[in-house]
Amino acid sequence: MQWWNVRSSARFVSGTNERAQERPLHPKRGFGQPVRPFHLHPLDLTVKLHFRESDVIVENRSGRVMEQEKVAWPESTVPSARMPRSRLVRALVILLPVLIVAMAISLWAGYRFLDPTTLSHDPVMQSVFFRLRLPRVLLAAIIGASLATVGAALQALFRNPLADPFTLGVTGGGMLGASLAIAMGWGVSIVGVPVVFLVAFAGACIAMVAIYQLARVGSLVLPGTLLLAGVVMNLVSGAGVIIIQYLADYTRALQILRWMIGSLDVIGFELIGRMLVLLLPGWLLLLASAGDLHLLAMGEETAASLGVNVRQCERLVYIASSLVVGVTVAVGGAIAFVGLIVPHAVRVLFGEDVRIVVPCSFLLGASFLVLADAFARTVLDAGELPVGAVTALLGGLTFFWLLRRRQRYAAI
Repeated sequence: MQWWNVRSSARFVSGTNERAQERPLHPKRGFGQPVRPFHLHPLDLTVKLHFRESDVIVENRSGRVMEQEKVAWPESTVPSARMPRSRLVRALVILLPVLIVAMAISLWAGYRFLDPTTLSHDPVMQSVFFRLRLPRVLLAAIIGASLATVGAALQALFRNPLADPFTLGVTGGGMLGASLAIAMGWGVSIVGVPVVFLVAFAGACIAMVAIYQLARVGSLVLPGTLLLAGVVMNLVSGAGVIIIQYLADYTRALQILRWMIGSLDVIGFELIGRMLVLLLPGWLLLLASAGDLHLLAMGEETAASLGVNVRQCERLVYIASSLVVGVTVAVGGAIAFVGLIVPHAVRVLFGEDVRIVVPCSFLLGASFLVLADAFARTVLDAGELPVGAVTALLGGLTFFWLLRRRQRYAAI
């Protein structure tokens, strides 16, 4: 049986000997990474390369060139490696004023309206504004941006529009770790970082790895198994939190209960500074991985053929997502479905490009949670709703709508 060796204009190792050859492959277009060679049986008549323009050389085992052809593939069949900067800048220019307006509304709204004219000379107003209102709005923006960015990254990584830190059980793992730290009274800090943050990060990381291993079969990640694994992880984590609450003393059990439903109570800026120490590296990793996630969302083989180190990208997203979710859960509790609602809203407004969805989700997520917190603080006259209840209500309706739409497309 005769086999043919088909190679593109990239680094390759011949199937007949071990000599390595290298030829440049469109370095200006960003496709200069090595591409794995593949062998083609004579009966396989169709060869698809993921390059706009490439030299295809077919040779037999003796190395004699049988055919050489210049092929150009249509633009629509190849994922673009160029960053759509104009679209991204336009989207950011639109979302930045939205965030500013949302923060302004949340700063002045609340159980006590802050009058700008009296703020300059009233010490009580100044204390409320700088010690309570402003830190809370900043905390809501930070947590909302974090959860939305992680949700956009996980949806691209798993190629599942229903992926979210809460639905995948990552939030549940962080909750279990943070509950354990609160119940044990681990209020100390290591190098300025609270132990609660570190334990929540460890719980979120363990949950993400376990869910991914359960849902992965070879090179495929099964969407149904992924969601089922997330449900099971949430159930196990919830049972663990209940046991910890039962065994803890009354004060700490009440603290865990209030923290579980999602709260943004904060006094001063010290806690926010500690959060940013860990959140900034996670944000940068997720934003820097947006280009690889854009290609990875089209399939692992496609991304690998375009030069993406798939395993390294997965590890970076796992670590960054676990770090961000662990810190936000340790501070704000289980604020659910922010990572589900916001990325889909960004796709409706600005398109499906992951390189646009991830940074825009950062800004829109901040605006969303700031407005949700303002609503939770003002909807009741005598008190305030937990912000986690508001996001869970909105997110649950969005989840049902997305699930219904997936079922309709599957039926078609």
